Amino acid sequence: MTDIVVECRLGNIADQPDVDVIVNAANARLLPGSGVAGAIHAAAGEGLAEECRALAPIRPGQAVITAGHRLPNAHVIHCLGPVYGVDEPSRPLLADCYRNALRLADRHGLASIAFPAISTGVFGYPIREAAEVAVATIADSLSLLQHIFKIRLVLFSPEDYDVFRKAIATGLPPAVRGS
Repeated sequence: MTDIVVECRLGNIADQPDVDVIVNAANARLLPGSGVAGAIHAAAGEGLAEECRALAPIRPGQAVITAGHRLPNAHVIHCLGPVYGVDEPSRPLLADCYRNALRLADRHGLASIAFPAISTGVFGYPIREAAEVAVATIADSLSLLQHIFKIRLVLFSPEDYDVFRKAIATGLPPAVRGS
C-alpha cells in the first residue's frame, strides 16, 4: 500500500475537478435519472448516455467504466447499488460496489477516485449502515491498491457528511484519514 488518503467532503459528486474518476450511483440501464445519476449525466452531456448503452444492463454490485465526456474527470465508474430490502444480501452487494470500483480504477492506473453515498437515495439504504459498509470496504481494500493515492467520499447533505466523517474517524487508521 502506498500513502493513501481517505477524505470526506460536502459537495456535488459531479463537481470534483481534482480527481481522475468519479463514481456514479447508477441504475441498471445506466440511464440518466434523479439524484447522483441525474447530476452526473447532466454535467457529462449526451455522450455519456450513448457510451453507457453498450454496457447496460449491469447487476447489483457490478462496476463498469466510461469516459468522463464533458466532466472535468477523465472517467466515470458506474455502480449499481442494492435496493435496500429488495436486493439481498444487501451488505455484501453494497460492499461489492466500493470494492469493484476501487479495483477497476486501480486497474486503469487512476490515482484518485470520488464516491457518493451509493444506494442511500431512492434505493433506501440507511445512511449509517451504508457509511459503515463503505468505510469498512475501503479499509479492507487499501493494501491491494497500487495506483490510487486519494479516495474521497462526497456527500450532498451536511447530515450525511457528518455520518460519513464519523465512520471514517472510527473505521480507518489515523495515517489515512484526510480532511
